[in-house]
Amino acid sequence: MRGQDRPGLKAAHRLVFLAAACSGLMVLAVGAYSADLTIVPRLTGAADPMSEVQTPPLARPITDDVRRMRNYPEQPPVIPHSIEGYQLTLNANRCLDCHKREFTEGSGAPMISVTHFMDREGQVLADVTPRRYFCTECHVQQTDAAPLVPNTFQDMNQIGRN
Repeated sequence: MRGQDRPGLKAAHRLVFLAAACSGLMVLAVGAYSADLTIVPRLTGAADPMSEVQTPPLARPITDDVRRMRNYPEQPPVIPHSIEGYQLTLNANRCLDCHKREFTEGSGAPMISVTHFMDREGQVLADVTPRRYFCTECHVQQTDAAPLVPNTFQDMNQIGRN
Protein backbone atom coordinates (compact mmCIF):
# COMPACT_ATOMS: atom_id res chain seq x y z
CA MET A 1 0.00 0.00 0.00
CA ARG A 2 2.87 2.38 0.64
CA GLY A 3 4.09 2.47 -2.94
CA GLN A 4 0.73 3.14 -4.51
CA ASP A 5 0.09 6.56 -6.07
CA ARG A 6 -2.28 8.84 -4.29
CA PRO A 7 -4.49 10.84 -6.72
CA GLY A 8 -4.30 14.07 -4.69
CA LEU A 9 -0.51 14.02 -4.69
CA LYS A 10 -0.26 13.87 -8.50
CA ALA A 11 -2.60 16.85 -8.84
CA ALA A 12 -0.56 18.83 -6.32
CA HIS A 13 2.66 18.07 -8.24
CA ARG A 14 1.05 19.21 -11.50
CA LEU A 15 -0.10 22.43 -9.88
CA VAL A 16 3.37 23.21 -8.49
CA PHE A 17 4.97 22.47 -11.87
CA LEU A 18 2.45 24.69 -13.68
CA ALA A 19 3.02 27.57 -11.24
CA ALA A 20 6.80 27.28 -11.67
CA ALA A 21 6.50 27.28 -15.45
CA CYS A 22 4.23 30.33 -15.42
CA SER A 23 6.52 32.28 -13.13
CA GLY A 24 9.49 31.45 -15.37
CA LEU A 25 7.62 32.79 -18.39
CA MET A 26 6.69 35.93 -16.45
CA VAL A 27 10.35 36.58 -15.58
CA LEU A 28 11.33 36.24 -19.23
CA ALA A 29 8.51 38.55 -20.35
CA VAL A 30 9.31 41.22 -17.76
CA GLY A 31 13.02 41.04 -18.61
CA ALA A 32 12.31 41.58 -22.31
CA TYR A 33 9.86 44.39 -21.55
CA SER A 34 12.15 46.25 -19.13
CA ALA A 35 14.95 46.33 -21.71
CA ASP A 36 12.81 48.65 -23.88
CA LEU A 37 11.86 51.07 -21.08
CA THR A 38 13.14 54.63 -21.28
CA ILE A 39 12.51 57.49 -18.92
CA VAL A 40 10.13 59.92 -20.56
CA PRO A 41 10.12 63.56 -19.39
CA ARG A 42 7.09 64.44 -17.32
CA LEU A 43 4.80 67.30 -18.25
CA THR A 44 6.83 69.47 -15.88
CA GLY A 45 9.89 69.01 -18.07
CA ALA A 46 12.17 67.15 -15.66
CA ALA A 47 13.95 64.23 -17.31
CA ASP A 48 14.88 62.62 -14.01
CA PRO A 49 11.75 61.60 -12.10
CA MET A 50 13.53 61.95 -8.76
CA SER A 51 14.92 65.44 -9.38
CA GLU A 52 13.37 68.46 -7.74
CA VAL A 53 11.55 70.76 -10.12
CA GLN A 54 10.66 74.33 -9.28
CA THR A 55 6.89 74.79 -9.25
CA PRO A 56 5.74 77.05 -12.07
CA PRO A 57 3.71 80.11 -11.11
CA LEU A 58 -0.06 79.78 -11.16
CA ALA A 59 -1.75 80.99 -14.31
CA ARG A 60 -3.78 84.20 -14.12
CA PRO A 61 -7.51 83.68 -13.70
CA ILE A 62 -9.79 84.86 -16.48
CA THR A 63 -12.27 87.21 -14.86
CA ASP A 64 -14.43 88.34 -17.78
CA ASP A 65 -17.52 86.49 -16.47
CA VAL A 66 -18.19 85.06 -19.95
CA ARG A 67 -19.63 81.56 -19.84
CA ARG A 68 -17.54 79.13 -21.90
CA MET A 69 -18.95 76.45 -24.18
CA ARG A 70 -18.46 72.94 -22.85
CA ASN A 71 -16.15 70.58 -24.74
CA TYR A 72 -18.16 67.42 -24.15
CA PRO A 73 -21.56 66.40 -22.75
CA GLU A 74 -21.77 66.32 -18.96
CA GLN A 75 -18.62 68.48 -18.57
CA PRO A 76 -18.91 70.60 -15.44
CA PRO A 77 -18.91 74.29 -16.38
CA VAL A 78 -15.68 76.18 -15.68
CA ILE A 79 -15.71 79.09 -13.24
CA PRO A 80 -15.38 82.33 -15.28
CA HIS A 81 -14.42 84.55 -12.35
CA SER A 82 -11.79 84.71 -9.63
CA ILE A 83 -12.39 82.52 -6.58
CA GLU A 84 -9.37 83.71 -4.65
CA GLY A 85 -10.25 84.00 -0.98
CA TYR A 86 -13.51 82.05 -1.32
CA GLN A 87 -14.27 80.06 1.78
CA LEU A 88 -15.27 76.48 1.02
CA THR A 89 -15.50 74.53 4.26
CA LEU A 90 -18.00 72.32 6.06
CA ASN A 91 -19.58 75.40 7.61
CA ALA A 92 -19.42 77.88 4.72
CA ASN A 93 -19.65 77.81 0.92
CA ARG A 94 -19.28 81.23 -0.66
CA CYS A 95 -20.35 79.89 -4.10
CA LEU A 96 -23.87 79.39 -2.74
CA ASP A 97 -24.10 83.11 -1.88
CA CYS A 98 -24.72 83.79 -5.60
CA HIS A 99 -25.57 80.46 -7.26
CA LYS A 100 -28.24 79.15 -4.87
CA ARG A 101 -31.75 79.34 -6.37
CA GLU A 102 -33.04 82.07 -4.06
CA PHE A 103 -30.03 84.37 -4.74
CA THR A 104 -29.69 84.11 -8.53
CA GLU A 105 -32.13 86.92 -9.33
CA GLY A 106 -30.18 89.47 -7.31
CA SER A 107 -26.71 88.26 -8.30
CA GLY A 108 -27.33 87.45 -11.97
CA ALA A 109 -25.37 84.22 -11.56
CA PRO A 110 -26.61 80.98 -13.15
CA MET A 111 -28.52 78.73 -10.77
CA ILE A 112 -27.01 75.48 -9.55
CA SER A 113 -28.18 72.50 -11.59
CA VAL A 114 -31.16 70.62 -10.19
CA THR A 115 -28.94 67.52 -10.06
CA HIS A 116 -27.04 69.14 -7.19
CA PHE A 117 -30.18 68.85 -5.05
CA MET A 118 -30.61 65.09 -5.60
CA ASP A 119 -29.28 62.45 -3.26
CA ARG A 120 -27.92 59.06 -4.37
CA GLU A 121 -31.41 57.57 -4.59
CA GLY A 122 -32.67 60.41 -6.83
CA GLN A 123 -34.73 62.08 -4.10
CA VAL A 124 -34.86 65.86 -4.46
CA LEU A 125 -33.73 67.69 -1.32
CA ALA A 126 -34.50 71.24 -0.18
CA ASP A 127 -30.80 72.15 -0.08
CA VAL A 128 -27.63 71.17 -1.93
CA THR A 129 -26.80 67.52 -1.31
CA PRO A 130 -23.62 66.96 0.74
CA ARG A 131 -21.95 65.05 -2.09
CA ARG A 132 -22.27 68.15 -4.35
CA TYR A 133 -21.45 70.74 -1.67
CA PHE A 134 -17.74 71.19 -2.46
CA CYS A 135 -17.96 72.89 -5.86
CA THR A 136 -14.26 72.85 -6.74
CA GLU A 137 -14.18 69.05 -6.75
CA CYS A 138 -15.68 69.27 -10.25
CA HIS A 139 -15.65 72.93 -11.30
CA VAL A 140 -12.31 74.59 -12.03
CA GLN A 141 -11.41 78.22 -12.49
CA GLN A 142 -10.75 79.32 -16.08
CA THR A 143 -7.17 80.57 -16.48
CA ASP A 144 -4.92 81.78 -19.28
CA ALA A 145 -2.61 78.77 -18.90
CA ALA A 146 -1.06 77.38 -22.06
CA PRO A 147 -2.02 73.74 -22.78
CA LEU A 148 0.49 71.17 -21.54
CA VAL A 149 -0.09 68.94 -24.57
CA PRO A 150 -1.37 69.78 -28.06
CA ASN A 151 -5.12 69.43 -28.45
CA THR A 152 -6.74 68.52 -31.76
CA PHE A 153 -10.27 68.28 -30.35
CA GLN A 154 -13.03 69.16 -32.82
CA ASP A 155 -16.61 69.75 -31.83
CA MET A 156 -19.19 67.43 -33.36
CA ASN A 157 -20.64 70.34 -35.36
CA GLN A 158 -17.24 71.00 -36.95
CA ILE A 159 -16.75 67.34 -37.89
CA GLY A 160 -20.14 67.17 -39.60
CA ARG A 161 -19.36 70.18 -41.82
CA ASN A 162 -16.22 68.65 -43.40
